[in-house]
Amino acid sequence: MELSVFVLEMCFIILSLLCYPLPLKGNPNASPFPSNFLFGTASSSYQFEGAFLSDGKGLNNWDIFTHKPGNIMDGSNGDIAVDHYHRYQEDLDLMQHIGVNSYRFSISWARILPKGRFGSVNKAGIMHYNKLINTFLLKGHSLVSTSPLCYLDSNICIRYASDTRIITLGNFISGIQPFVSLTHYDIPQELENRYGAWLSPQVQTKYQKQQGGSIGIVMNAVWYEPISNSLENKQAAERAQAFYMNWFLDPIIKGKYPEVMQEILGSNLPAFSNHDQGKLKSTGLDFIGINHYTSFYIRDCMFSVCEEKPGTGSSKTEGFVLRTSTKDGVSIGEPTALDWLYVYPQGMEKIITYIKERYNNIPMFITENGFCENDKSEKGLTEESLNDVKRVEYISGYLGAIAEALRKGADIRGYFLWSLLDNFEWTLGFTVRFGLHHVDLTTLKRIPRASASWYRQFIANHTAPEMLMPEHVPGSYQRRHFNTI
Repeated sequence: MELSVFVLEMCFIILSLLCYPLPLKGNPNASPFPSNFLFGTASSSYQFEGAFLSDGKGLNNWDIFTHKPGNIMDGSNGDIAVDHYHRYQEDLDLMQHIGVNSYRFSISWARILPKGRFGSVNKAGIMHYNKLINTFLLKGHSLVSTSPLCYLDSNICIRYASDTRIITLGNFISGIQPFVSLTHYDIPQELENRYGAWLSPQVQTKYQKQQGGSIGIVMNAVWYEPISNSLENKQAAERAQAFYMNWFLDPIIKGKYPEVMQEILGSNLPAFSNHDQGKLKSTGLDFIGINHYTSFYIRDCMFSVCEEKPGTGSSKTEGFVLRTSTKDGVSIGEPTALDWLYVYPQGMEKIITYIKERYNNIPMFITENGFCENDKSEKGLTEESLNDVKRVEYISGYLGAIAEALRKGADIRGYFLWSLLDNFEWTLGFTVRFGLHHVDLTTLKRIPRASASWYRQFIANHTAPEMLMPEHVPGSYQRRHFNTI
């Protein structure tokens, strides 16, 4: 059966859902994760696919940017990346072994529209993603109905495409429902001009009504901890959220900018017209996606003197706050290979609770969360690189925080771990590694780390057996066992 899918842009999440939630065997209250909870992994086309000139693909901005000397830390690029384009069946087997029931991946516009608005649709690109989607779905349980969550990554759209327009992808397996979401902060001007972005009646009425999808937004969400219990620092932490996250969510959900932003910025904030207000009242969000990795301390700079440094939050346009990772010389959490990522799992529960309370417990998905380590491939494949204790501790802590938030009533529908594989990390190249599987960049062989085994066991402990995909073991490398929640 042919199903036309309305695609605004790049990313699909393949969701394997039972038609009706089933209770977990034994005590139904043993796990806070509902039986239809989505456990998955996340990826991104440029970071994973490679095959940068295969099957009619055009060049995207990252193809150009990475080939200019000095732009990427290790001089690498995504020409091959981890070759997910050719090895997706192997990678889906890895997911199947772990037991995930969902997968978030992205579609490269350069494969679909190699010449942007000036050329035709590349059928070979569509066929590739059709095969990937169908392969994943066919691995699912026979009692599973499946849905891709298609969302617009505006930030990547600007890098990948010269055009944003509606494309129909046919011949998908029956039972797929499109979900349209907007992620990152900027809506491509083409989409805004032609359709009015997600507020468009064409999107909201025609396509959502016809296809039954959900429309949401994915936010990068950082938890801001007051550096002390003083009123000034508590208010500063609230300002930090207002100037970082709420100034996107509040207009969509509440129909206005945060009050504290209005007080500080005044007429510098654009005003909503009556027409805009009408659109906001008649639309809204079906869910909020949360990319959460880290937390920071916040110090007040409105009533205290702070050294003004761009990007730290201390300026007027950032809310008169100072963002810092340390308090009395001690980091908020254990540092990692990235200077912005600190291990602070309680920040996950706090940011979920904050969004829950501020936005009336709109359904939430944790669309990204993960841990990185420095690349040590020059030492060869070592037990240390495979026995990734720190990653296990990170994932365990953050999933534990999600479990606690669920117990307290947060409506969290899924968790997507970044990432299944080591991959090309933008300007850092391959100098840091996020994968549950080590990837040898010479042979592209995937080798499971301890964290892959741990995540597999965690999912098995918290998922109804009927929802797990059929077993297929892609490798036999034995790993140290870790306790699960």
